This record gives sequence, C-alpha cells and structure tokens, in this order.
Amino acid sequence: MQKILSAPAPITETPVDLAIKCNPAECQLPYCFCSKDGTLIPGGLVPENTPQMIILTFDGAINLNNFDQYRKVLGKRKNPNGCPIKGTFFISHEYSNYRMIQQLASEGNEIGTETISLQTGLQDKGYEEWVGEMVGMRDILKHLANISKSDVVGMRAPFLKPGRNTQYKVLEEFGFIYDSSIGVPALAIPVWPYTLDYKIPHECKSGTCPTKSFPGVWEVPLNTHYIDGFEGGHCPYLDQCVLHNHSPTDVFEWLQEDFLRHYDQNRAPYMMPFHTNWFSIKELESGLQKFLDWAAEQPDVWFVTVTQALTWMTDPKDVRQLEKFESWDCTKKENLPPAPCNLPNSCALSFKKENFTDTRYLETCAECPNRYPWLGDASGSGIPNKDNYVPDNV
Repeated sequence: MQKILSAPAPITETPVDLAIKCNPAECQLPYCFCSKDGTLIPGGLVPENTPQMIILTFDGAINLNNFDQYRKVLGKRKNPNGCPIKGTFFISHEYSNYRMIQQLASEGNEIGTETISLQTGLQDKGYEEWVGEMVGMRDILKHLANISKSDVVGMRAPFLKPGRNTQYKVLEEFGFIYDSSIGVPALAIPVWPYTLDYKIPHECKSGTCPTKSFPGVWEVPLNTHYIDGFEGGHCPYLDQCVLHNHSPTDVFEWLQEDFLRHYDQNRAPYMMPFHTNWFSIKELESGLQKFLDWAAEQPDVWFVTVTQALTWMTDPKDVRQLEKFESWDCTKKENLPPAPCNLPNSCALSFKKENFTDTRYLETCAECPNRYPWLGDASGSGIPNKDNYVPDNV
C-alpha cells in the first residue's frame, strides 16, 4: 500500500511588531491616546463638559461644480467664540482649480491630500506608489496653490481603502500627522480618534487597515451614519445613504437623530463627510442647511477642522475654557496662506494618461507648468518620473 505523505506544514512567519491591544497606563496624552473600545473621552472629561465637535469634510477635486456650494455650507455661521466655521478638504488633483483651493486655504480651511489620480486598487500597491500619490499631491498644492508643505498634515485614502501598513509608513516618514480613511461599523456608541500606537479598537470595515504599531500617528476614523431601523441605510460618506427621496425636513430629522447619538452619549466628534453629489440634490442641500442652523444653536457645539479637533484632544479643555482656547481662535491671521490673485492663469496643458494624449485645464496664480502635473512629475516640468522624494527623517 502506497504511503500517503502528509503535506509539509506551511512556513508561517509570525509578523513582527504587530500592534497589541490598548494599554491605557502606557498611553499618555499628548503623544498617545487609546481606550479599550475607542469610546472613552480624552482627559477623563464627562460628556457635559466636553465640546461636541462637528468636522465637515469634502473629498475630491475643487472646481466650478462645487466651490460655491461648499462655501455656502461654511457660509456665515459662527462658533461660540465668534469665529467663522471651517471645513477640511481632502483634495484629488485631476480637474482641480488651484486658485479656488488657494482661496479656501487663505480663509482658514484645512487642506489635506486624497491622491493625485484617485486610482482604484491603490490599497494593494507598494510604497513608491503611495509616496507618488500622497507626497506628490502635497507637492502639487505647494506649486499651484501656494500652500506650504507644513500646512498639509492629513490624508484620506481613495474610496476609504487604506493601504495597510504601507500607507502609514509613508504618512509617518513624510511628516503627515493623521490619516482619516478607516471606516467604523455601525456601533451603538461612536468612536473617538486614536493614535496607532496600539491595535485599532474596532472591526476594520475595509479589511485593509494597518496591523503594525505607528506610534504617535493619529487616525480620525469615519463613524457610520445611520438612524434607528436603518431607514436610508448606513454609510461613512453622507452622500452614500439613500436620502434623495426625502423632503428637506426628513433629511434634517435624519441628520439630527444621527448627530444626537454622539451629542447625547460620549460626544465623539461628529464627522460629516461629503462629495460633490450631495449638493446636486436640492432636498439634501436644504436639509443640511437646516441641520447646520439647528446644530450651531445647541450648547457646546463647535465646528472645527480635523487638525483643530486633534489639537483639542492632545490637550483636552473643559467647555467653559474654550472661548479663550488659542488653537480655535481666529484673530491671528499671519499663519494663513496668502489670498489668491485676482487674475489667475488659465492653463491648457497636454496630458498623457496610459496611451492617449488629452488636454486638461487648470487655473492657478502660479505660472502655468509645461505639462499637466501628474504622478512622477508634480511640478509639470514635462520630464517623466523626475520626482524623487526622500523621507523627512533620513
């Protein structure tokens, strides 16, 4: 009888330095923050002494299709300290108008990166590809919108598919402070931002979250939006919930119920992530305006950028001290990028993508580049693959 050989056991290397579960005794603000399930308020504050932060984020290209609508959302509303409310923009390059981006930055909004090309499948690509997309995008913002590298500290992965450990290595090595790409499942109590010193405290929706430890790197996760009974579905981006058959009042009430899950419980920041398409439906836009008017009148509600939220988290202050909280003040204008020019250059540039050549248009207060900026050539010099980025810590 023939002897059946058992197959050799597969060689499994235990991955080194896998992140371990949160150890609150070892994890101290301002450099580290975690809690067992991600729901604890930093600084040991009770909910009623904690500001309810609302973070408005807008993803993708900025251009004529959305610039005025986005500014209308930010509008004339003010925070309790009298400062105008601000948003955070995760910019992708293609079709962006850089004069408009410079305008948003000069008004105190935060600018982050969402890649140059918005390619699908980036989560499975390597280190060089992530460097090209994220560091390249930050470079384009510097060349074309006059936004200095040190002001661009956050990134969001396309389609909320983080690049496993690779993306976070790029983030850490190139001086970014936070990522905001990880979706949180529909939980009864929302999750606060956390640092990646330890294992992420919730299930990873995309399946492509980091598994290693990245000390001091912040993750600002996207809590799922939903209401009781899941009418309208559940979504990380608000425009992915099915609300377009609703009246403005329905939309307002849906957002209100979703928001109160944060406000009435642990006051985890209420992030409102949008793409352009939300604003192309009148009922959604009116319902949102109604909601923002209502939210701005609730006690202890503050509209902040992602960086402002993290600044508060590293040094949590009781709501009664916030009128004088320097990081949320707007009297110092000297740190803002300069206002854009009145007469921008309109550039028609040749653009080679895969095997075809096309023309792309962009507006900028800088000189027109030779070619349409793209991966490997963020300055648009026309020399392919000329970019060579060296990590900050080398």
